[in-house]
Amino acid sequence: MARLVLSGDTGALARSLSLIIDESGEADVLIRSFFPKSGSAQKIGICGPPGAGKSTLTGRLVALYRKAGLKVGVLAVDPSSPISGGAFLGDRLRIQDHATDSGVFIRSLATRGMVGGVSHTIFGAIHALEAWGCDRIVVETVGTGQDEVVIARVADTVVYVTTPTMGDEIQAMKAGVMEVADLFVVNKADLSGAHKAISDLKTALGLGREAGCGGWQTPVLGISALSGQGLPELLAGLDEHARHLRDSGEGRERLKRQYREEVSLYVSRRVYQDALSQMDSHLDELVDHKSDPPSVAARMLRGGAN
Repeated sequence: MARLVLSGDTGALARSLSLIIDESGEADVLIRSFFPKSGSAQKIGICGPPGAGKSTLTGRLVALYRKAGLKVGVLAVDPSSPISGGAFLGDRLRIQDHATDSGVFIRSLATRGMVGGVSHTIFGAIHALEAWGCDRIVVETVGTGQDEVVIARVADTVVYVTTPTMGDEIQAMKAGVMEVADLFVVNKADLSGAHKAISDLKTALGLGREAGCGGWQTPVLGISALSGQGLPELLAGLDEHARHLRDSGEGRERLKRQYREEVSLYVSRRVYQDALSQMDSHLDELVDHKSDPPSVAARMLRGGAN
């Protein structure tokens, strides 16, 4: 199946992603086959509060990249059902216009309770999309804005999206978000208050970190994802940031952080699964107060049944 994905077979990609996301026994074999292509695509993280227009913006970016002849993958991270673990929202309706395009692949990922709005299986999904030949991979998170700093451990370029109507959110923005975003976008800039929102963001940037930190001047752009206003400037900003990462060496450092996060999540997930597989054998002694949770947990981590 891996050979088919590498040759550009969309059906094989869909099957591979299902196996990876479901953590089937074949997932590790597939990831090993796909990994040599890792780092070949620009990974763009789209984050921000609900209602900011992230999905609409994602759809417009996909259209622009396709017009330029680029192959695009979209990973839409959705909240999880506490019962099934599946995604609530499914593939966003706003990006379904591209669902029949052979140069676009869209997939939803359930967060499954992961902090920061990204799933632990996202790295394997990215490897699969890169092996399929994606030039750009857009990762749209579901979070509330403040906890989405984790996206910086997944994406090469982080775009934070807000609107003129979210002035309070801009004022309360925490340092974490200010530090991880590479571009700030005020969407729906055709509404009143856009200039003030842009000014407030620039002020917050000036207070939150030194201008030009790491050699990159973080832009604040006003756009309208619906009308297309400001989208060419955003596209240029994304391309410029990709060049900055490549020329400055920062791209290699970010890739190292991404691999560190991937391996860390892989290890923690395996340890968690292995430990919980022993849980049932300890429940009776807990109910009978013959032991206690810290002691049981310590034995489970050691792999002991007694």
